[in-house]
Amino acid sequence: MPILCDRLLKLKEMFNSKFGSVPKFYVRAPGRVNIIGEHIDYCGYSVLPMAVEQDMLIAVEPVKTHVLQLANTNPLYPDFSTSANNIQIDKTKPLWHNYFLCGFKGIQEHFGLSDLTGMNCLVDGNIPPSSGLSSSSALVCCAGLVTLTVLGMNLSKVELAEICAKSERYIGTEGGGMDQSISFLAEEGTAKLIEFSPLRATDVKLPSGAVFVIANSCVEMNKAATSHFNIRVMECRLAAKLLAKHKSLPWKEVLRLEEVQAKLGISLEEMLLITEDALHPEPYSPEEICKCLGISLQELKTQILSPNTQDVLTFKLYQRAKHVYSEAARVLQFKKICEEAPDNVVQLLGELMNQSHRSCRDMYECSCPELDQLVDICRKFGAQGSRLTGAGWGGCTVSIVPAEKLSSFLANVHEAYYQRSNRSLAPEKQSLFATKPGGGALVFLEA
Repeated sequence: MPILCDRLLKLKEMFNSKFGSVPKFYVRAPGRVNIIGEHIDYCGYSVLPMAVEQDMLIAVEPVKTHVLQLANTNPLYPDFSTSANNIQIDKTKPLWHNYFLCGFKGIQEHFGLSDLTGMNCLVDGNIPPSSGLSSSSALVCCAGLVTLTVLGMNLSKVELAEICAKSERYIGTEGGGMDQSISFLAEEGTAKLIEFSPLRATDVKLPSGAVFVIANSCVEMNKAATSHFNIRVMECRLAAKLLAKHKSLPWKEVLRLEEVQAKLGISLEEMLLITEDALHPEPYSPEEICKCLGISLQELKTQILSPNTQDVLTFKLYQRAKHVYSEAARVLQFKKICEEAPDNVVQLLGELMNQSHRSCRDMYECSCPELDQLVDICRKFGAQGSRLTGAGWGGCTVSIVPAEKLSSFLANVHEAYYQRSNRSLAPEKQSLFATKPGGGALVFLEA
C-alpha cells in the first residue's frame, strides 16, 4: 500500500490548499477488468470480473452548510457545487460530477432523507477514463460510500452495490450491476463469479502460471454519451420478448434473456437452438416486431422502447441473443476450468477468451478496428487469449499471458501497437500493464 499512502498524503495537501481545512476521512473504490462475460449482466447472467489496482479516491470533510462542493485533482474536470437537498442530474451531459451525484442521490433516496448535510470532496482517480475499466462506476460507488459514511449509516456491501447499480441509471446508462458489485465485493488475490437476483459473489482462483495484461486501445468511448450501449440493451429485451412469445410464455412481463431460459427450465445450449429456430439473422424493423408480438407501433414505443431507442429503425435480435447465450455458457466453462485446473488450463481459458472476442466483434458488434488490431497483436506476441473488455467500441483489451512470456510480451506489444503510431503519447503505465486481483471499496480515517 505504499503508493496509496503517498497518494493519500498528496490528496490531503491538495485538499488543504483547496478548502483550507483537513479531510475527516478518505474513501477508495477500485476499477475492474471483466475477464469474461461481456454485455450479459443486464440480461441476467453471471460475469467473471476482478478489481484492478487503479481506483477512485475521495477526500471528504462534512460541513455545516447544505452545500456539496466537488473538486477534482485533474484540471480537465472543473469544480462543481450544488445544494445537497436539490440534486439535479443532467442525462444529456455525462459530466464527471454527475457520476458523484448518482451515488449521493442513490443513498439519499434509499433512506428517504431530505435534510442532508453538505460536504467538501476532492476526487483523485488513476483509472483511465472511457477505457472500459469502469472509472465512472468506481466514482458512483465511491460517492455512495462517502455519503453513507457522512450520514453515519450502515449497509452491507451487497446492498451498497445494488443501490449504486440502480442509481447509475440516473445518468441514462442501462447497465446490469457487474461494475458496482465487483467494486464493493472484490477481494485481493481472487477473481469473482458475480451472480444476480439475488446478488452474490463466489471466489474464482485464477491459474498461477498466467498473468492478465490490460492494453488500452486509446480509443475513448463514453457509455452514457452514446446510444450504442442502450440500443444493445433494448435489442436483448426485444429478443427475450420474441423468444418468450415463440414458446407461448407470458412475454409482456419478460425483460431479460435469462428469464426465458429460467421459465423454460432448459440449458444454454438448448436456448441457442431455440434462438436459431425462433429468430432470423436479418434485422427486424419496428413494424415486424409489432407484428410478431401482436401490438401497435404506439404500444411498442410507449410500453417497451426506452426514450433513447424510440427512433431506431432496425434491431438485430438473432445476433444479440446468440452472443448472450453463448457468452453466458463461456463464463460457466471458464469457472469450471479454473476449478479443475488441468495441465493446459491457460490454453483452454485463452480459447474461451478468443471465442468471446469473436462473438463480441461479429454477433454483438461492439468492437472497433483498433481493438481488433490490438487483440491480433497480443495473440501474435504470446497471449493465449485476448479479447475486448468493458462495453467495447474502444477502451481496453485483456489478455491471458503465460508468466514466463510476460516481459517479451509487454515489450513487443508496446513496440507494435503504441510506438508505431502516435499512441505512444498516451501515458505508458495507463496503456499497457499486468494486473492482479485487487481488493474492494474501503474507508480510511487517516492519511
